[in-house]
Amino acid sequence: MKMKMSSPRIAANIFASFFLFFIFLFLSVSSADSSSSSSHQAFIQCLRRNSDPSSPISAVLYSSDNSSYSSVLQQYIRNLRFNETTTPKPRLIITATHVSHIQASIVCAKRHRFLMKIRSGGHDYEAVSYTSQNPNFFVLDMFNFRKVNVSLEDETAWVGAGATLGEVYYGIAQKSNVHGYPAGVCPTVGVGGHISGGGYGNMMRKYGLTVDNVVDAEIVDVRGRILDRKSMGEDLFWAITGGGASSFGVALSYKIKLVRVPSVVTVFRVPRNYNQNLTDLVHRYQQVADKLPEDLFVRLTLSVVNGTNRGTFNSLFLGNSEQLLSIMNQSFPELGITRSDCTEMSWIQSVLFWTNLGQTSELLTRVPPTVDYLKRKSDFLQKPMPKEGIEMILQTMVELRTPQLTFNPMGGRMAEIPASEKPYPHRAGNIAKLQYATNWNETGVAAANRYLNLTRRLYDSMTPYVSMSPRQAFLNYRDLDIGINSNGPNSYQEGRVYGVKYFEGNFDRLVRIKTRVDPDNFFRNEQSIPVLP
Repeated sequence: MKMKMSSPRIAANIFASFFLFFIFLFLSVSSADSSSSSSHQAFIQCLRRNSDPSSPISAVLYSSDNSSYSSVLQQYIRNLRFNETTTPKPRLIITATHVSHIQASIVCAKRHRFLMKIRSGGHDYEAVSYTSQNPNFFVLDMFNFRKVNVSLEDETAWVGAGATLGEVYYGIAQKSNVHGYPAGVCPTVGVGGHISGGGYGNMMRKYGLTVDNVVDAEIVDVRGRILDRKSMGEDLFWAITGGGASSFGVALSYKIKLVRVPSVVTVFRVPRNYNQNLTDLVHRYQQVADKLPEDLFVRLTLSVVNGTNRGTFNSLFLGNSEQLLSIMNQSFPELGITRSDCTEMSWIQSVLFWTNLGQTSELLTRVPPTVDYLKRKSDFLQKPMPKEGIEMILQTMVELRTPQLTFNPMGGRMAEIPASEKPYPHRAGNIAKLQYATNWNETGVAAANRYLNLTRRLYDSMTPYVSMSPRQAFLNYRDLDIGINSNGPNSYQEGRVYGVKYFEGNFDRLVRIKTRVDPDNFFRNEQSIPVLP
């Protein structure tokens, strides 16, 4: 016969059980916090022991209890989506000034199982260089490695990974008015990520990508060695010139090959609204943009202004206005370019024109004029869209209102370089590289989700008209929508999902190189090159 417990006794037992549970939970959390704190302090002590005494690393260490920690972290955040109170923050920021700081970071991170994130400029659309779900991560910030040494004797320049494109262009312009470098149009972009990911600009149809004009590099590998092209070997040099250096090591600097530019170039920027035959202009643009002479680059940006579609045509021509007008009148007369639309200037002035800057000295400003919440996605256009497709896209954009769609024309030199020459594979067969861009300044999760959804809807609406199997993507337009790597036992399979979109047939070669030079997958992020299982 079972005896029934009285209610007070039951209540007492339940209370005791909950009390013991919370004591256990408190002790577990306290133990975890203590262990985490101990690990953090051990990591810092290791850094101090392993860096060069003549350049103490203590001066460039920022923990969360340091009064400058937040300002150092936020200084190079270029996407406000990742500057929220809920954004995971690094345990430590190391603003390296000496190569021994980098070597110590690698040695100690391996020893104490910390995850390293490498940041060179902050124009990282998904913040994989300074955020992580791994609580034990730190940021190695390379912005102090920013020297630009130009040599006109051999028409090259060594540029630090932490330099900005603006600093590179400024350095070139101080030495010559007939030299340039075919990189991006945004001057605050950091060299390290831009070059190593296969960055492009408005001279790519003439000279190819940044990585097509890199002749040497310096990195620190997983063993802490400083390697140049000769000592790292051609395989690793190939990988870090288009495959993203942060999967293979820490890029210190790149030796770039300067290109010749005429003393006079010509630019134009002309808007056309929907009622100015915009559909026909977009249709014709797709047919000619990649077939124009390689000296001419015409970018098209579609947007919605005051509730109606607008197409803005931006051009750089490596020649004078008379030559440009002759080409446009013959190949694209529908656009109606006139002499008054064209402005002749030097190449460095064209850099300012494309970014709406006034003085050359403004290229040295490392902070963009505005910092917004943003989302970017990419595609590649391989066949001209039919007019009914263009109409559908234009109508969709009016409905969505916010996202912009930019066409960056290929062809010229880009179509002549084999897809396997560099990890960046998107060469022949592509009319244009597409960028979907949405910026907003409303705070909060609801606003972010709304604008993210708008960008994805425009991207989805373009599905019938862009590359497929795989749907190609551009590494420097980082997009976690296309796949995320947890860097666990299925790392290779997860990496392949996004890897073939970024690199197509070059992905497996990158994996083999990664497996050889970093077999334990120390250098990793949410979309890094995985190792073979």
